[in-house]
Amino acid sequence: MRKAGFIFDLDGVIVDTAKYHYLAWRKLANELGFEFTKEQNEMFKGVSRKRCLEILLDIGGVTATTEQFNRWLVEKNEDYLSYIEKMDESEILPDVNRVLSYLKSKDIPISLGSASKNAIPILEKVKLTDYFDTVVDGNHVTKAKPDPEVFLIAAKQLGVLAHNCVVFEDAIAGIEAANNANMVSIGIGDVQVLTEADYVFNNFTEMDASFLDRLIGKVN
Repeated sequence: MRKAGFIFDLDGVIVDTAKYHYLAWRKLANELGFEFTKEQNEMFKGVSRKRCLEILLDIGGVTATTEQFNRWLVEKNEDYLSYIEKMDESEILPDVNRVLSYLKSKDIPISLGSASKNAIPILEKVKLTDYFDTVVDGNHVTKAKPDPEVFLIAAKQLGVLAHNCVVFEDAIAGIEAANNANMVSIGIGDVQVLTEADYVFNNFTEMDASFLDRLIGKVN
């Protein structure tokens, strides 16, 4: 069994697709007759599509039949897909390539662990597929973060014990999921928000090779 494994969330860690989710949810909200703000969109980080729609309908005070609910889920996803269809390498967040390349040079197994059901097409669009030994996304899990299911599956697929894994996350629910899995949690974003993470960085530009080496040593 391999010793160390690194697991990356997708949205807000590798690429910023949150803006496209927001545009698609806002469009649906407007069609249903209410506004949806960027501040409210923060509640959707790391949350399943179904739960996001439940929250959105609560915000708007809208009730839905099962048929309407399912139709709106599909509509939102089609709008989102129309946005990500135009994605390319320019969408990759700063220094993600450098970090992934460095881990590959150290022969560290890498997985994606994301709630997104569109993770594979996004990785293909931004040409990062080859960095990942395995992809675990919303098509493979039944429990949303903060449940650790997505990360535990990723560890198993990598052939690494959970406590030997490092997780990179931008959402509170994701950090909690990593902690619940007994993994090292690295927050990407606001230190005031990601208070439960073991380490927090604004982005990967702040993460040098010596820190990555320490991380590898910590879980190896």
